[in-house]
Amino acid sequence: MRVLIIKMTSMGDVLHTLPAVTDAHNNITGIRFDWVVEKAFVEIPGWHSAVDRSIPLSLRNWRRAPGQWLGGEVRKALHDLRKEKYDYVIDAQGLFKSAAIACLARGKSAGYSPDSAREPLAARIYSHHTSIPGHLHAIDRTRLLFAHTLGYEPPQAKPDYGLSRDDFSMTHVPTQPYLVFNHASAWSTKCWPEAYWHDLIRRAGDRDLKVLLPWGDESERKRATRLTQGHQHADVLPRMKLNQLAAVLTHATAAVSVDTGLGHLAAALSTPAVSIYGATDPERTGTVGENQRRIGASFECSPCLSRQCTYNGPSEVTPACYSTVSPDRVWGTLLSYIDRGDI
Repeated sequence: MRVLIIKMTSMGDVLHTLPAVTDAHNNITGIRFDWVVEKAFVEIPGWHSAVDRSIPLSLRNWRRAPGQWLGGEVRKALHDLRKEKYDYVIDAQGLFKSAAIACLARGKSAGYSPDSAREPLAARIYSHHTSIPGHLHAIDRTRLLFAHTLGYEPPQAKPDYGLSRDDFSMTHVPTQPYLVFNHASAWSTKCWPEAYWHDLIRRAGDRDLKVLLPWGDESERKRATRLTQGHQHADVLPRMKLNQLAAVLTHATAAVSVDTGLGHLAAALSTPAVSIYGATDPERTGTVGENQRRIGASFECSPCLSRQCTYNGPSEVTPACYSTVSPDRVWGTLLSYIDRGDI
């Protein structure tokens, strides 16, 4: 059986689809996958042994420059999309744009029913629908979608991302134990206050732990640079590909993350981690994996699921919900790993 997956973005969503691939591989002999994914995340599907081909689509760039739809890049993408005949084309994104891409591929299209898709109009395109309860975690929803579509019993086992830590090696592994602080997000409401990060970095130094700060774009690099100021044991990482960042996370003592793709990558690799949630709901999209601790804000409007904070009341920090997720609380949770010998 050959199956095409449509799951393009975001990084966390792409990672959340991997356990469903493992389920199908374990239940259907000989099943193989191709995967349509945003170009920025094209490395991820190939980390799973059941995925043969990643088909990159740069929809984000095409929105910024619509003229590219007429260029060679889009023609190649459409050619790659239609190169194979598939038994099923599973749209795990649930958006109208992803459903449209599924319609262009050669195979029986499948996805969420109108009451389950993020954009109900998308369901009108599929030839096969599945109704999935909306309150479930994103990983569980995708696992159920694959099971119902491909015809096997929904697995009861814990999610298995199908990744091997041995596949991610570093040329130069730091001799000093280190933490990775995944500080950046495109949503301002997901960003833990910089003053809190400085506090956490200082505490790491007191325990002789080095701190490494990754980044993706220029604004994130500047933020990482600000966070290292005054801390000789904290370094800004160079620009890295995802497989290089995976290696850094694999060899880390632990990680602390806001709700960001690298936090989900740490979970997929079973790197001990503490993840911080304010605007988003850890029960529906939080990190899942071995050695994971999730801390959600306890605030009147959290989780708001909004990119912009609209709270107008008094607060010492912004976003205000993070006043309930203090450095003491995060560090104490991290120490629960360190002091009991888990890391």
